[in-house]
Amino acid sequence: MASGTAWRSAARQLPLRLTVGAYFLNSGLAKRDADQATAQRLQQFATATYPFLGKLDAQKFTRLLSTGEIAVATGLLLPVIPATVAGAALTAFSCGTLGLYLRTPGMRQEGSLRPTEQGTALAKDVWMLGAGISLIAEGMTGRRGSADTALGPWRRMLRR
Repeated sequence: MASGTAWRSAARQLPLRLTVGAYFLNSGLAKRDADQATAQRLQQFATATYPFLGKLDAQKFTRLLSTGEIAVATGLLLPVIPATVAGAALTAFSCGTLGLYLRTPGMRQEGSLRPTEQGTALAKDVWMLGAGISLIAEGMTGRRGSADTALGPWRRMLRR
């Protein structure tokens, strides 16, 4: 039987994992069947900061981006995935997004971290970094157990 600590940990994670996971799932699915123009636009934007991405076909890049977002969503939405693992995936993805914000010209006001109007869409993704680090911290300080034991509190919460 799962301890009260494990249940409280699962209860604390539930809102964060559901909302961020749903956001990522929607974003990944939306890119899944992107047309050529959308794929090229996404790849060109990313290539300006990460030039190695220019070696990929635009459609392949967009499919990989979509798959990555869906994988992060899966890690967040499936309660059997430990918080540390889900948090690490979210943190890694957010670091890539924030790298775009920090390294792409025109995203920040000159000499500042404050976003320009164009940079706000990326700057707001700093919440992903906070959520990912929170999940990592929760996973490292929370109770560890088997996947079945970890799933127990989630099952009880969903039955109520």
